Amino acid sequence: MKGVIVSAGLGTRLRPITNIISKNLLPVYNKPMIYYGIETLKKAGVTELLLVVNKMDIDQYKTLIRNGEEFNIPITYTIQEEQKGTAHAVGCAEEFADGENIAVLFADNILEDDLNFRDFKEGARIHLKEVPNPEIFGIAEIKGNKIISLEEKPKNPKSNYCIIGVYAYDKDVFDHIKTLKPSARGELEITDLNRIYLNKCKLDYRIIKGFWNDAGTFDDMLTVSNLIKKNIK
Repeated sequence: MKGVIVSAGLGTRLRPITNIISKNLLPVYNKPMIYYGIETLKKAGVTELLLVVNKMDIDQYKTLIRNGEEFNIPITYTIQEEQKGTAHAVGCAEEFADGENIAVLFADNILEDDLNFRDFKEGARIHLKEVPNPEIFGIAEIKGNKIISLEEKPKNPKSNYCIIGVYAYDKDVFDHIKTLKPSARGELEITDLNRIYLNKCKLDYRIIKGFWNDAGTFDDMLTVSNLIKKNIK
């Protein structure tokens, strides 16, 4: 299975540091943040990777990661020319996917649990983590073994299961992305993409164990660094 790591954000919450370096190249405990995503997808069964980056940072990534030799997995790059949203970033991988299923990870997601995409065949898959503050995340409502609704930062959440930034999609994902309309903030949202699959009854889920963090702030990076230090073997 092919994998896509989205690392095209501008890291505005980490300025002024991110004025000179991509957020996902910053250290989290003992290695750059992007390394965790590469290792997570490789362990999950991905055999080839694409990094979606912005044009300002691509040379930094190529200097550090090169073609993936250090990780023993082929790595190539593409540029998200404009910041048009999370689903738009996934859409930048269409040529790379070449009609195959893809696993997608947003690079600031660091998790302890091992993932497995080897059994994924069609539709879409999201990954969930129970959290104490669901109102600040995208949330999935579950009934029985099915997802019945998706909400983005709801004031009154219907569950405590937040949707983390790790997904799997079948070959139809790029056709679905082309039908999306910009949200109120003018972006193509991955929640709207997932909702297409939900409405077609083609969305499943996995609940992850262990710690998870989307390391988008200084406090988050410190928290996850300490968790990794505590659990490192």
